[in-house]
Amino acid sequence: MHRLCKPRILGSLRSLLVLCLSIAALISVQAQTRSVPILAYHRFSSVRTDSTSTVPTAAFEAQLQWLSDHQYRVLPLRSILATLREPNATFALPAIAITADDGDESVYTDMYPLVLKFHVPVTLFIFPSAVSRSSSVLTWEQIKTMQGSGLVDVQSHTYWHPNFRTERARLSPSAYRAFVDFQLQRSKKVLEEKLGTKVDSLAWPYGIYDPELEAAAAEAGYEAAFGFGGGLARSGCDMFAIPRIPVAGAELGSRFAAMLAEPTTHGEKR
Repeated sequence: MHRLCKPRILGSLRSLLVLCLSIAALISVQAQTRSVPILAYHRFSSVRTDSTSTVPTAAFEAQLQWLSDHQYRVLPLRSILATLREPNATFALPAIAITADDGDESVYTDMYPLVLKFHVPVTLFIFPSAVSRSSSVLTWEQIKTMQGSGLVDVQSHTYWHPNFRTERARLSPSAYRAFVDFQLQRSKKVLEEKLGTKVDSLAWPYGIYDPELEAAAAEAGYEAAFGFGGGLARSGCDMFAIPRIPVAGAELGSRFAAMLAEPTTHGEKR
């Protein structure tokens, strides 16, 4: 009886081992994805506001805490870009990137202290014509302070944040192309000279882009450009039309989690 049972026991153990290995392999596959959420913020406020592009500072802190609690790896945008360029490359889950557009002063007063607290990398897309020209926007000194932390990268948002659709309608084709070249090249040149770093990424103002604009960006020396319509960024995507997920208001808990898990649309950039 003992001799008859032993092969059965061994066979059961082998089957269990195979099942465990299969489950482990499945988990390993599921832990890889070709897509990643890239969040896009604009401004922050410690007081109540009706602006859809302003995120309460307390909500932003809660979002960062949620990411930490759920073991999200907040990656530098440059690291994300390196993976997106490969058609079949994957991200180890869960991963995410954080960006902020325009250069509102609240990026320094409200966002930056939380970036330091949670030690997360962020990328700022700045249009340099406005810097140090108003009390509501960042100064060059504030930008350099954030950059010096090693957590903040600064990239282009054109020179003065134009609406390319409007400009195309009012200008001749040659004048429009000259205008586009100025916006893309001047922003890159000023940021690189002021900050002493490489500027090779661009966020399209109002999320407006087309094949002509993408070609102009490549000619100006950019290697990637970002839209604003929502949805996940996927490896092998158009590197001059990378989607980001706009964060508006106080997205918390399950609503915040849903934004990261599936494509979403929250309207055009303001």
